[in-house]
Amino acid sequence: MNVVITGASRGIGFELVKCFLSNGHKVLAISRNEKQLQYLKDEGANTLAFDLSKTDFTPVCIELSKMGSIDALINNAGALVNKPFGQLTDAEIKYVFEVNVFSVFRLIREMLPYYTQKSHIINISSIGGVQGSVKFPGLSAYSSSKGALSILTECLAEEFKSTDLRFNALALGSVQTEMLQEAFPDFNATTSPSQMAQFIYNFATDSGLLFNGKILPVSSSTP
Repeated sequence: MNVVITGASRGIGFELVKCFLSNGHKVLAISRNEKQLQYLKDEGANTLAFDLSKTDFTPVCIELSKMGSIDALINNAGALVNKPFGQLTDAEIKYVFEVNVFSVFRLIREMLPYYTQKSHIINISSIGGVQGSVKFPGLSAYSSSKGALSILTECLAEEFKSTDLRFNALALGSVQTEMLQEAFPDFNATTSPSQMAQFIYNFATDSGLLFNGKILPVSSSTP
């Protein structure tokens, strides 16, 4: 498989790239952190240091043309601001939505010429973005952006239902990542990044083949 993974320099994304590589797949790992990408490059990944908050996706398109075709896209990158609602700046709100929502719009759109007949697009959402779930103070920008990502997933599944493309979202609960520490500094999750990466890998390559347009909670605790 040819796979594109965003947010690849740390946490779940980093482990996910390693998981795909260890199983013989070709991976384009995208992150703005060029230093962290070097390890994945040494392991055999194609890497691209790119800030997903930018609007010009030309560098991404160049890398996609080199791959030729894409079997799976995993939109794992995420931005979080933990701040009371009244203190959020316009710039912070815009940044969170640029990374968590608008970049996903752009990336899925730019990849349309490269998908194979049965490509699987997986958006990594959050339990916090699911209607009726527990919400937490300080995470209004993050959770609302993940809610938008979930709805986008359902819309794309409907729009492309005449094709064999599949769009699903995994709404993750607590995973022991740096982002979790930013949101809940004193909380320790029971799920590790490598455990969640293995689950996502299995979903992308096997167990998710029967799903389309679904928002699937993947959580043992919230947070």
